[in-house]
Amino acid sequence: MFTINPYLRFALIIALLGGGIALWASLGIWYGIFFVLIGLVLLIGYLLLGTIQSAAELMQKMDFDGTDKRLSLTFFPQLLYKPNRAYFYLIKGTLAMHRKQYDLAEPLMLQADEIGLPSDNERAMIYMQLSNIAATRNNWTGAMAHFRKVKEFKVTEPAMKEQIKDYEKALGNRGMAKAGMRGGMQGFQAGGKRRRPKMR
Repeated sequence: MFTINPYLRFALIIALLGGGIALWASLGIWYGIFFVLIGLVLLIGYLLLGTIQSAAELMQKMDFDGTDKRLSLTFFPQLLYKPNRAYFYLIKGTLAMHRKQYDLAEPLMLQADEIGLPSDNERAMIYMQLSNIAATRNNWTGAMAHFRKVKEFKVTEPAMKEQIKDYEKALGNRGMAKAGMRGGMQGFQAGGKRRRPKMR
């Protein structure tokens, strides 16, 4: 999907609206109306769509700092079109998960789910993350409850299906995970390795 660099969009909005209004005031409405209309279209597009598309592209490239900066350019998330508003909180929650800020990630994920995501793939990803958060807190009952929600969704992406299978195996070995935690392992990650003891 074609996306306009947000800085370029801001510059065009200011130039078109400012220039159009100036022409309108000095030469008449028909000289400036065209520029004003284009500026308004760009402004409305920004308010409805934000910078979600370009932030998601940076997220796919694993550029987490760039994703955070790009997402911060969405100044009015409450005005976003509903799916984009849900993606806004989903991406913010994913960034918080990457930084292991679980107390921040959990409400963001729940907010994205409450707003409504367009497909079961995204909803399954949210509950996988919630299950993972519960597991990091050694709350295995909560982890299993969230994972049961994952199994209810009709996931279509092959990579996501594989992640669900791997995570199910990891939850099945939760006794080993508990033992690892008692040995000093912090948190729980699907497919994680047991920490090697220090050599003396």
